[in-house]
This record gives sequence, C-alpha cells and structure tokens, in this order.
Amino acid sequence: MNGSLRQVAVALLTAASLIVAPAFAQGQEGQNQSQGQTQIQPGQTAQGAQPASQPGAQTGAPASEPARDLKATMGTDYSRGRAAFPNIFAPYAPQNIPQPMLTNSTRMDQLIQDGKLMLSLEDAISLALENNLNISVSRFTPWIAETQLLKAEAGGIPQSNSTQQVVLGTSPAVSFDPIFSAGYSWQHGNFPVNNPFISGTGTGTNILVVNQNTSAVNFGYTQGFHTGTNLSITMNTARTATNEPDVFFNPAFTPVLTATLSQPLLNGFGILPNTRYIIEQKNTIKAASSVFAQQVIAVVTQTSNDYWELVFDRQNVKVEEAAVGVSQKLWEDNKKQLEIGTMAPLDVLTAESQLATDQQNLIVAQSAKLQQETVLLNDIAKSLLAKDVAGIEIVPITPITIPDVVENMPLQDAVQEAWRKRPELYQVDMSLKNSRIEVKVTRNALLPSLNAFIQYQAQGLNGTGFNTTAVNGTFVADPQAPLVGANGVPILVNGNEAFTGVPASTTAVTHGGVGDALNDIIKNQFPVYSAGVTLTMALRNRSAQADSARAQFDERQLQVQYRQTENTIVINVRNAIIALQQDRSQVAAAEKARNLAQQTLDAEQKKYQLGSSTSYQVVLRSRDLTAAQGTALRAQANLAEALVNFNQAMGRTLEVQHITVAEAMRGSTTRDPLIPGTPEPGSVVGAK
Repeated sequence: MNGSLRQVAVALLTAASLIVAPAFAQGQEGQNQSQGQTQIQPGQTAQGAQPASQPGAQTGAPASEPARDLKATMGTDYSRGRAAFPNIFAPYAPQNIPQPMLTNSTRMDQLIQDGKLMLSLEDAISLALENNLNISVSRFTPWIAETQLLKAEAGGIPQSNSTQQVVLGTSPAVSFDPIFSAGYSWQHGNFPVNNPFISGTGTGTNILVVNQNTSAVNFGYTQGFHTGTNLSITMNTARTATNEPDVFFNPAFTPVLTATLSQPLLNGFGILPNTRYIIEQKNTIKAASSVFAQQVIAVVTQTSNDYWELVFDRQNVKVEEAAVGVSQKLWEDNKKQLEIGTMAPLDVLTAESQLATDQQNLIVAQSAKLQQETVLLNDIAKSLLAKDVAGIEIVPITPITIPDVVENMPLQDAVQEAWRKRPELYQVDMSLKNSRIEVKVTRNALLPSLNAFIQYQAQGLNGTGFNTTAVNGTFVADPQAPLVGANGVPILVNGNEAFTGVPASTTAVTHGGVGDALNDIIKNQFPVYSAGVTLTMALRNRSAQADSARAQFDERQLQVQYRQTENTIVINVRNAIIALQQDRSQVAAAEKARNLAQQTLDAEQKKYQLGSSTSYQVVLRSRDLTAAQGTALRAQANLAEALVNFNQAMGRTLEVQHITVAEAMRGSTTRDPLIPGTPEPGSVVGAK
C-alpha cells in the first residue's frame, strides 16, 4: 500500500512539473515584457521618477510609444518553426526562404515613354521602396533576428551579427525543445569463469565459459522548462540469454524505468536567468525593425534630395542654354554691326568671349545633369544595365514649390516629438533594456550552484523460467557417490551398500516475455527512490565577478550613449529648423534679386539699342541675370531639401510620405504610377 502511494506521488509531481512550469514561465515572461515596456528611459523608476544621482537620468525625454513595434503585418514570421502537425517530418526540413528579386519592378517600365523615364517625386519614392538595394539588404535584418529568436526559444544562444559575440554569465543548461531518443544494441560474449562455485556452473577440469547474448532497446525523453527545471525519463529494456544453469529466467527480460527531476536552487534559479535570451531577442527584433525603418527613412530622404538636385540641374541647364542664346544673339548682332562699320572690333571680341564662357558653363551644367541622373537611377533601380534603363534620360515632372511653414514650432516641442519618433533613440532604448537584463542575470550567476534532484526507478524481471519441485520426499541414489565411514569403509544399510542421492523432483517450464516484465514496473514491484542536492562553489569566483562588472559597465555606457543620442537629435532638429528658416529667407531674397537682374538687363538692352550703352555693359548684365537665376534655383532646391531633412530630423519622413514599414518590407506600394497624360490622383506628395 505504501509503495503504491509513493508511486502515485511521484507521478503527480512529474505531471505537475510538466503542466505548471510552462504556464508559470509564460506568465512570468509576459510580466517581464510588461515591466520592460514601462522602463523606457534610462534611470527611470517604475513610477516615472528619475533619481538625480543615477547616471543617465533623463530630463523630460518622452516615453516610447507602443506603435514603435514595427513587426506587425511585416510578412512571414521566421521566429516560428515548421509545425510538426500534420507532417511530423516538417521540423527536419529547411524552411523555404525565397530567392531575392534582383530585377527592376514593373513600375519602371510603365513610366518609360519615348525612351525617357517620366518621373514624379512620389514615383521616385515608390521605385526606391521597390528597387533600392540598401533597403533590400536591410530587409534581411529583422528576418535574421527572428531566426535567432527561434533559436533562443529552443534554449540556444542567439548569434548576433557581430563577429565577436560577448556572452556574460551562465547560459540555460536545459533545452526547451523536448528531445526524444531511441536506440538498439546487440552483444554476444564468451566470459571465462574463474570461480565456478560462485558462478553456479559446477566444477570441471577445464576453464568454464559463460555464453551470453544480450540485446537492448532504449528510449529517452528530456524536457527543460523556463524555471530551469529539467525532466529526464529513460526506459531501458534488455533481453539476456545465457548458458548458466542456475538462473531463474533464460532468456530474461529486465526493463528499467528511470524518471529524474532536477532543479537549480541558487545559480540558474527562476524565470529570468533561463529566458534571458528570449526576452532580449524580442527586444532585438524590435530594434532590428527600427533599424530597417531607419534605413527606409534614409533612402527616402536621399532619393528625395537627389530628385530635387536633378530638378535643379535640369533647370540650371535651361538657364545656361538661355544665357548661351542671349550671348549668341549679341555676338551675331555685333558681327553684323562690325561688317557695316558701326561697331568696334573690341565689342565683337567681348561678345564672343562671353559666348565661349556661357558655352563652357552649359557643358558643365549638362555634365552635372547627366551625373545626377546616374545618382538618382542608382536610388530607384536594382539593375543599372537592364534593357531600356541603362543611360536613360530621367525627366522629373514634379516642380519645385515653396512649402508651407512648418518650422515655427518651439524648439522644446520639436525635440519632444523627435524623441518620440526617431528610430535611433528607440534602438538605444532596446539595447538599454537588454543591458538591464544582463545585469540581473550576471548577479544571479555570482551565486553558488546548488542543484536538487528527485529520482524514481522501477525495474522488472521475467522470461522463460524453470520451476523444480520435490516428489513425495523421495531421493534418487547416485551410484558414483557411495557413503563411507570415518575409517573409509563403505556404510551398509540393510546389508546393502549405501549411496548419496538427490531429492526426486519435477521441472516445470514457464514462458514469460517483455510484457510480463513491464507489468512488474506498472505494479511497482521493485521501486527505487532517490533524492539529493549538489553544491558547487567557485572559491574565488573571479569569472562571475568579471561578468557582473562588465554587465554593469555596459549598462552605464548605454546610459551615456542614450543621452548622447538625445543631444544629437536636439542638434539635428535645431539645425534643420535653422536651415528651413534661412533657406526660406534666401528664396525670397534670391527671387527678388532675379527679378531686379532681369529688369536691369532689359533696361541695359534698350539703352544699347538706342546707342547709349555698350555691348560690354550688356554682357555684364547678362552675367548678373544668369547668376541670379542660378542662385534662385539653388535657393529653391535648398529649401525643398531642407524640408526633406527637417522631416528626417523630426522622424516624420514615413508619416509625411504615408509609408508603412510593412509596405517597405514587402517591397511594393499600393499607389498607381503617375503616368504623364493621366489625371493626377487627389493626394499629397509621396502618398502611397
């Protein structure tokens, strides 16, 4: 009765570990994540207070928004392994990772007309999202991070992109993925017997040999849990056949069931030390998604600036062409007047010199335009040598306009918004969260290792048995063994010589098998119960001390880096606001200067026609107008680029362009190409 109760207790304990531990682990993991989401600012307490004495305490930095988790709707989740149902072999096959698309999107072909790429700003941004190789490369970063979360959830150590990965403290000693093992072995052996009496083989004149044939089927199951608990169950079933006469069963089946439950009590105890990599990798995925978003912002910003540069270069070519036209006409008019004798040769040389200068400036402007087309094409195309793309002329169809005033907001409000939206600060925040986890884990690793275990073992024994019983107390005489007295004379019984004998018996053979042996285990016939603790102490513990100190230094360094990133954002925002204000003023001043230069040239040309001016004065006024036109165009392009840079500094780029990270991850946009000749949809610039 007591044995059955003990058996039931062990079974209940094992079942409780299998059921409660995972649920408890998940609950603690969720709690840790919730706590992690509230710890946004370095040095911030749970109530939001920031002690002044703590390094890295913030001054008004906004909390990270939940919307910054950019993983949602981003396509295939590679942190989930292949399911074993309904195909049990699926986990042992590689995942289907599609090949990268290295050809230009069809949008490119749709925008080509008469051998020219008719390109609006929104189409340029859409092509960049679809074709830009920097985005294509960065697209793999979140996916790679997801594969390492899958590795961490199995109990492994995630591999970072760094060539020198730092692993502090102790790693989980168990595998969270259940491991099943099975094996079969066979053995034949001939064993010499040195003591036949103990071996039960009887005496003989030669060395006796025991023959044994052994085969075994073994099964094993191991499962680790987030609490550090490890469950191990093994089942060893052996079949042994021998020529030994004095055995109960031949062949014999001896199954052994062993269940062991171990739990660390100090070092490695609890949810956090065993799930540290899972929690950290989830933060790493968020940071990787933010890195991808940052790359998208950088590419959109670069593409927009390159687009406006091309608009400026093309307009500048027109300005230089107009200047060449004016100089050409002036030179031709002067030549005619020289031929009829109404103008000095010096005036003709002056006009010809100006024409040569303007032609040189036109060549420079045309070269800059061609170079800028190559730069922009690299932003929006995957293959620069594709058919109909290599050397194509890009015609931007979105004109430069004066943007609305957006820079009149207080600097403090602008900085607060940038802190909420800039991905760089979010990335440092995720790294800081991981560093706090490392500090706690390495603190736990300072403790000695104290492991407790309980073990239950059950055995069985059965097989082909031989049962010998006496018959009515009758003895069978042995003629080879006469009875003799002390003097060596045979003993007579009823006048006859007496002999030794053995009891008369009958032998019954019973046939058992592995099922009968397993029944012994089920009935708990031969149980063995074990329990114990093991204490392991590193007497100087220098390695754990070094890891703990390193983790704290890493946290302190990230706190300083957080403040450094904040200050960098403040500088970016302030400079962006100043640039917008200055460029807007320059546009107004340059436009006024251009109008005055045009009026001055017109007046000088009238004076020249009336004979009250010289060709040299007309050339000077023409130069002034060309310079003023170029300055005005440059100021307009600078203002357009300043607005692009302002949106990047504020973290508004994706918001202004109506771009989602999921859209960028897919490499496709929902906006139709703006083909020239078709009505333009009523949407803002860059809407996707």
